[in-house]
Amino acid sequence: MKHDLVAFIAAVCVVGSLGTEALAQQPGGALARIKASGAMTVAYSPDSLPFSFTGSDKAPSGYSVDLCKRVIAHIGNTVGQPNLKVNWVAASTPERLQMVTNGKADLECANTSQTLGRLANVDFSSLIFIDLGTFLVRADSAGTRLSDFGGKKIAVLKGTTTEARLRAWLQKSLVNASVVTVDRADEGMTMLDSSAVDAYAGDKIKLFGLVTQAKDPTRYAFSTDEISFEPYAFALPYNDSALRLEVNRALSQIYLSGEIEPIFMNWFGKLGRPSGLLAAMYLLYSIPQ
Repeated sequence: MKHDLVAFIAAVCVVGSLGTEALAQQPGGALARIKASGAMTVAYSPDSLPFSFTGSDKAPSGYSVDLCKRVIAHIGNTVGQPNLKVNWVAASTPERLQMVTNGKADLECANTSQTLGRLANVDFSSLIFIDLGTFLVRADSAGTRLSDFGGKKIAVLKGTTTEARLRAWLQKSLVNASVVTVDRADEGMTMLDSSAVDAYAGDKIKLFGLVTQAKDPTRYAFSTDEISFEPYAFALPYNDSALRLEVNRALSQIYLSGEIEPIFMNWFGKLGRPSGLLAAMYLLYSIPQ
């Protein structure tokens, strides 16, 4: 395998040794709490394959989880607790963000989009992925463009950026479609299969994961319309700069060392190499010491 992404990053970035001065400078906050307890709580999505999901072994798995595990290992070494106990809690997007806001989770690990509205209540790490919002239809559907769905029903996960942007797109485009909110991805797919709705909106890579899990992937088709831009990052406690710095140190190490390549290929290899936009994101967030 040619390591094009690794070579590109190595050609323009220099990595130095990463210290732990931030912990010494800020004795309070999540890092001090993690050091004292020897444990941390991480919220994740149970049904957002390939980013974050509960695997057949009942353990969290996925691209975001792989990144999170490396971040957690770095935090453990930083606070002198290399064998941190990790309490993984499965939850929806609104629940995960609320857990971080209320101090019930030290880190959120899934496919959560960073938005200005959310930054009022939580902080975010460096970006970990960039996706686009679109929607699935049945392959025998008469239309695959959002403009074809006047008078029809579109399902979407409740409380997500996709829901907000779908509603805004429909209003702006004067498409009189009904938005049906669901709590889980499998609920949306079931409604699409049974014709209870005519489309299911979501982030493109997550929809791809749902299709690959289906008994008959040929039953579905993707729209060519893109309704949103989704910059994924890990949600963190508000105004905890020391924790945010260590999370970003870990992500920078992953990007600069080239460790991101096997992680990406493991979860997205069927889709080919990273897009130019995603490769640029990895480069831009390879922050030197």
